[in-house]
Amino acid sequence: MNDGSPVLPWLLIRQEDNGNRYRVGRYATEDEARRQADSLCGEGHRPLYRVERLGA
Repeated sequence: MNDGSPVLPWLLIRQEDNGNRYRVGRYATEDEARRQADSLCGEGHRPLYRVERLGA
């Protein structure tokens, strides 16, 4: 089914120390998602941002 919506298969997930996960955004390409993750990471390593493909 094609409803004209853009295909955004790449998810940016925030994972906290306690294991909770939150979807931060959806992107058309893995590169876009990784650039956003890099911009959110900053100096520290917490929280962890992960890039995942939808349905993978």
